Amino acid sequence: MSKPFQPISDVINTSGTRHAHQSFNEIYGEPENFLEIEVRNPQTHMGKELYTDYEIVCRTNIPAFKKRNSRVRRRYRDFVNFKKILEQETTRVIIPSLPGKILLNSNKFNDLNIEKRRQGLEKFLVIVSGHPLLQTGSRTLIDFIQNDHWEPKNIYY
Repeated sequence: MSKPFQPISDVINTSGTRHAHQSFNEIYGEPENFLEIEVRNPQTHMGKELYTDYEIVCRTNIPAFKKRNSRVRRRYRDFVNFKKILEQETTRVIIPSLPGKILLNSNKFNDLNIEKRRQGLEKFLVIVSGHPLLQTGSRTLIDFIQNDHWEPKNIYY
C-alpha cells in the first residue's frame, strides 16, 4: 500500500538549518578569478594586400595578466603563429585546432565566411586562455591577448 501524500515542507525540516548571510558584494560582486575573452569586430583592410583582422577583448582579474582590460587586433596568420608557439612551449597541454583556411580568394572576404572564422577563432581562444596551465605559465598567451605590438617569436618550422 502506498504512503499518503505529504507536503514537501513536512518531509524536509528546514527550521533547524542556519543560512549564512551574504553581503551584496559576495552575491553580485566580481568572482575571485575570472577571464572573459571575445573575438569580435572583424575589419577587412584594402591596400597592397587584402586581409581581415579581428579585435580581441579581454577582461580579467587573474594576477598573471598585466592589464585588467585590453583590446588588440590580430590577423588569422597571427593566430596560426600563436598556435605554433604554444605547441612548442608545452607538451602537457593539447592545443585545439584553428578554423580552416579559406582556399578560394573569391570566398575569403565573404561576410558569412568572415563570421564563421571569427566564431572559430573565439572558440579557440576561449579554450586556450581558459586552460589553467597556460593562464599561469605561458607568457606567449598573455602577450598575444594583451600586447598591442605582439610579434611571433621562437617559431621553428
